[in-house]
Amino acid sequence: MPRRPTVYDVAERAGVSIATVSFTFRQPERVREATRAAVLVAARDLGYVPSASARGLAHGRTGALGLYSFDLLLAAPQRGSDAATAPADPAAPADPADDDVDPRAFPLYVDEVQRGFEIECWQRGQALLLSSGTGSGASVTDVAGRVDGLALFPGPTHVETLEQVARRIPVVAFSMPPVADGLHHVTVDNRAGMRELVEHLARDHDVRDLGFVGRLTTPDYAERFAGFQDALGALGLPVPADPLDPTDLAEPGRFSVLADLVATDRLPRALVCASDQLALAVLDLLTARGVPVPERVAVTGFDGILAGRLATPTLTTVRQPMAAMGRLAVQVLVRHAGAPASPPESHRLDVRVVRRASCGCPPTR
Repeated sequence: MPRRPTVYDVAERAGVSIATVSFTFRQPERVREATRAAVLVAARDLGYVPSASARGLAHGRTGALGLYSFDLLLAAPQRGSDAATAPADPAAPADPADDDVDPRAFPLYVDEVQRGFEIECWQRGQALLLSSGTGSGASVTDVAGRVDGLALFPGPTHVETLEQVARRIPVVAFSMPPVADGLHHVTVDNRAGMRELVEHLARDHDVRDLGFVGRLTTPDYAERFAGFQDALGALGLPVPADPLDPTDLAEPGRFSVLADLVATDRLPRALVCASDQLALAVLDLLTARGVPVPERVAVTGFDGILAGRLATPTLTTVRQPMAAMGRLAVQVLVRHAGAPASPPESHRLDVRVVRRASCGCPPTR
């Protein structure tokens, strides 16, 4: 293979020092315009591209931030809406475009948080490494070894692994409760958002019979259910000890409780879902069985993903400031880059109820 041009080749071609070449690419304001132009012409003629790896070795930094998401399609491929069979090749990850794969197995809110993360990195001139995996300690630490700071979404990764990584680089955990784990945390006020949503259903739509849909497998869902219980108690309504239907979209046999309630016409007046993706799946189930929404039952979600605006009817939800979460994570990582042992930050952002047609409000986008 032909030898890759180096900074020394560019310096020789332009007739300058290697320091001048370095400044041209990293701090161009320090180089005279004519000199900078000569260096850039030499680099273009030689096909030279600055090496981030070389800069990292020189400065102890990679110049990149990492964003890691736990991917259910990699960890446990989903086939069909209720089937648990794996693809023919168990080593091959499922393709979300495959008609047999349930697209809701991957949390769509991740995309919107990622968008904010990308924008903040772009505005700061910060390189970004995106990675998905099964959440194993090995996959997370591998990514951590390539970046100056890491943000990640909830998953099965052991806290001990994250604590170990946080001793070397700053780590931001999205949607995980702040505890004494050495991590930085960016969360939202799930409890308050759910209380406001339930109060809206009760006071503006006179709903007194509500059921919570979703398995309490994540801290976010548990906080939302606690807010649901808080609101019912404050309104003097019966407070359930458990969700009405503890469905997890990543597992087979979902919505068995709701299906039975539909068949026997015993649905509550409102179904309050732990996430928008659960709510969208509930809308599909009710539509397939001829149950009108919101005339017979109101349906609400939580997150505020774009898909809720496109649903029929449009989905009433609690909107997380997802882009702001991503941008804030970058700001935290940049502040703590090179100082992972500094005191961790914890941020809990406000949410807001978005009223749409699925609860009986005038249809809006």
